[in-house]
Amino acid sequence: IDDTDHPLIIKVASIQAARMQVYFIDNEDFFQRKNTIADEQEQEFPDNDERAIFFARGVLETTKKLRWAPDIIHCHGWFTGFLPLYIKKAMHDDPHFANSKIVYSVYNDPFTSEWDKKIKEKVMIDGLKKNDLAILNPANYTNFTKLAISLSDGIIQGSENINPEILEYIQQSKKPFLPHQQEEEYIDAYNDFYDKLLN
Repeated sequence: IDDTDHPLIIKVASIQAARMQVYFIDNEDFFQRKNTIADEQEQEFPDNDERAIFFARGVLETTKKLRWAPDIIHCHGWFTGFLPLYIKKAMHDDPHFANSKIVYSVYNDPFTSEWDKKIKEKVMIDGLKKNDLAILNPANYTNFTKLAISLSDGIIQGSENINPEILEYIQQSKKPFLPHQQEEEYIDAYNDFYDKLLN
């Protein structure tokens, strides 16, 4: 990130009942904190942009290292928002992700500060062009979410209420869209949504 290397630690656990393996992306500088997005005074961490970049690149490199080509990549919330950009723009000709469909869930979880003016330089990797990031002017939550939506194959409304401007943007995009689902119904609804995207 921005010409600085950060070590990627991959931790593995399993959920026995579901026969599922879970992989955790870790880094001492970015993730070993008492709070997730903001400190005790509710001040957002100034490096949240770099943390999101590191997470996205770490996830992609991990799947490649494991030789696991995903059918569906479900991105939950803005912290995962760089994944659609990297997959659809920087890695569009990578056979590892050639058949992957990206689902982006939008939640009522905005970050409130504008990101560092150098965000466009920080996020750059081979295959990206400056024009791919044109919408990040300014680099705020609304524009960042619109960028992720524009590069996803399907959108899910994860919270009952989301930013009205973003909801309108989703509707205007004409992309497959699943409105908010109640807890007792969402599993079947998500599975049906995935199936439609893959067929």
